[in-house]
Amino acid sequence: MSTLWSKGTQATELVDDFTVGNDRILDMRLASYDVLGSKAHIKMLESIGLLTAEELEILTDGLDGILEEIAKGDFVLEDDVEDIHSQVELLLTRRLGDIGKKIHSGRSRNDQVLVDLKLYLKDEVLKLREEVITLFTTLQTLSEKHKEVLLPGYTHGQVAMPSSFGLWFGAYAEALADDMYMLRGAYGVTDQNPLGSAAGYGSSFPLDRQMTTDLLGFASLDHNVVAAQLSRGKAERAVASAMGAIALTLNKFASDCCMYMSPNYGFIKFPDELTTGSSIMPHKKNPDVWEIMRGNCNRIISVENEISLMCSNMPHGYHRDFQLLKDVLFPALENMHKCLYMADYMLQHIIIKEGILDAPIYEYLFTVEEVNRRTLEGMPFRDAYRTVGIEVNEGRFRYQGAEGKTNGQLTPEDLRHTSIGSLGNLCNDMIKAKMDIASAF
Repeated sequence: MSTLWSKGTQATELVDDFTVGNDRILDMRLASYDVLGSKAHIKMLESIGLLTAEELEILTDGLDGILEEIAKGDFVLEDDVEDIHSQVELLLTRRLGDIGKKIHSGRSRNDQVLVDLKLYLKDEVLKLREEVITLFTTLQTLSEKHKEVLLPGYTHGQVAMPSSFGLWFGAYAEALADDMYMLRGAYGVTDQNPLGSAAGYGSSFPLDRQMTTDLLGFASLDHNVVAAQLSRGKAERAVASAMGAIALTLNKFASDCCMYMSPNYGFIKFPDELTTGSSIMPHKKNPDVWEIMRGNCNRIISVENEISLMCSNMPHGYHRDFQLLKDVLFPALENMHKCLYMADYMLQHIIIKEGILDAPIYEYLFTVEEVNRRTLEGMPFRDAYRTVGIEVNEGRFRYQGAEGKTNGQLTPEDLRHTSIGSLGNLCNDMIKAKMDIASAF
């Protein structure tokens, strides 16, 4: 295998296979970012006198050509080339001669992979931001559309108090706004330029690190060159943590959907083409999409811990262990994108059931409402609570709410929940403002 570090000897094929692993495949995702990093680097090298203006022009044209090949899908990491950084330098040297060997001045591959990853993760976080906003908007739309439709709320898996589809959809919308704050934090960690730290201890070349920071569109830079190297694993963990928060929200929502689709509940359903059946039971409509989503979200939640463990017990500086972070994080990012897309797609086709609360099983859902009604009429709260409790135990309880309406016909207005964030006051506009603030990065 061709390596930049070769000094006349090569590692055995067995060592190559073990140490490189899947890195060559995963590196392809970083190809365009590696070229962009090189373009900024050589422009800086010209500004400090390590390249002539003519050399800069030639190298820039060469890198632009490689960038076009990547965009067209024509770029290939050759079998005997170690990594993406080596491939780019090799192509330039083949095509341009010795001038291609000059692009690595003042830079190490540790330096390159750090900037490649930061640029890649910035873009991934921005994609996640847009996907989260899309799902958030869908949830808010459904919350408003179905805010008048009541459904039972549960605590400890037991029928508790009235809820509504407006409250349910709106809850997950606001949960995503909270998750967005974590995504915003992850973006801040990634939006710092490590380029110029070389192998972690800087360079005797007068590198202009602020220039490359500006050229690459970073908000700031990792100032201390050792800290720049320490950011490996930190950036990945920050993104994994934010993904874990989003995944936890989706996991709970998927679990709700699995439960609500069950005929024992029957609160929601989806078109036949979005469910699966049984090979033996013809009546089945299985929530496979939500089950797979739930499982994938559990895997995503675990990624932060896996990254933390992989980065433990290492002194500062680069270690080959870091390479394995890509194996963990890159597939997790793919899964996160898929889960967000599928959640939104499914919700575009959700069908809700009305009149749910007419079922006798939900009669006791209104005990708190009845206690509150009697309290408002002058009965001490504890006496009202005790009286209603006795009626329940004796099987005599009947909710005396809106006159002339069955329980299934009741609306949030009938229940008079008016406090902030309750059935009759969803505050979706305030939640939208919260998301606008959280997503402003």
